[in-house]
Amino acid sequence: MNDLISQSRAMQEALASALDVAPSPTTVLIRGDHGTGKRRFARFIHDNSKAAAKPFVEVNPTTFSPAEVERALGSAGTVMFDEIGALSHEHQAHLLRLLEQPHAARIVASTSEAPEELVRLGRLRSDLFYRLDVYPLRVPSLKERRDDVGRLAQVLLLKAAARLGRPAPTLSPAATIALEQGDFPGNVRELENVLERALIRTRTSTIEAPSLALAPPRLEAGLFPEGLPLELAELERVAIAEALRRVNGNRTHAARLLGIGLRTLRQKLNGPGARPGSSTPEPAAEPVQELS
Repeated sequence: MNDLISQSRAMQEALASALDVAPSPTTVLIRGDHGTGKRRFARFIHDNSKAAAKPFVEVNPTTFSPAEVERALGSAGTVMFDEIGALSHEHQAHLLRLLEQPHAARIVASTSEAPEELVRLGRLRSDLFYRLDVYPLRVPSLKERRDDVGRLAQVLLLKAAARLGRPAPTLSPAATIALEQGDFPGNVRELENVLERALIRTRTSTIEAPSLALAPPRLEAGLFPEGLPLELAELERVAIAEALRRVNGNRTHAARLLGIGLRTLRQKLNGPGARPGSSTPEPAAEPVQELS
């Protein structure tokens, strides 16, 4: 099952770059935030290489063994060094010596931190960095590939259901919208966790937005939009208007997106605090369904 979903332009470009380098033995340095799928990209490169029939070996910085690395370099198809900035200086020196010797395996390294900054801080040897940074490849974050989130979530949900031995529910339109608009600093790994928790909570064939229990979007310091009112009542009206805009005026979907009942939404739109003319008519063709 392929979870390297590539509807977004950012992901398509990253996959195209990986396919370009895969047939050659060129060393690749994969950059990307935590949880973006750097290991999957390394495996993707290996599976599309001429050495795909040989082993893919991953070396973790906490279990680095010079003897085992030397054996892998002589027999594996691809050796991936995960989080090179976490290697001790001693192990970096060992690795550099091994890479300077003839070896059969293709080298892929990864880092979730800017390697140039690691070099500047003295955490990564500059000679090792330049040895590894032959073909740089960057994996985009979920924030850069929101077009992929809906399809990716369905794939991850199927995997989670198979792992838990349960039938896979579908995501409601409102749940899909909530995921697409969600804030996932942990990227694909965090999205996987959100979906697995929702799957455990859900007893029906459809996962609704409240079951996702998504945290409200994080606002970075200094980025709270100027001119946005700070009064809670006014912020509530802004949130309702934005939810209705995202779902083309459909109150049922807007209520789900906001995590409130349809009756509550109607009261907020038509109650004493509503502005004249602020009520948004619901599409006539949609059957009205009260939410609990």
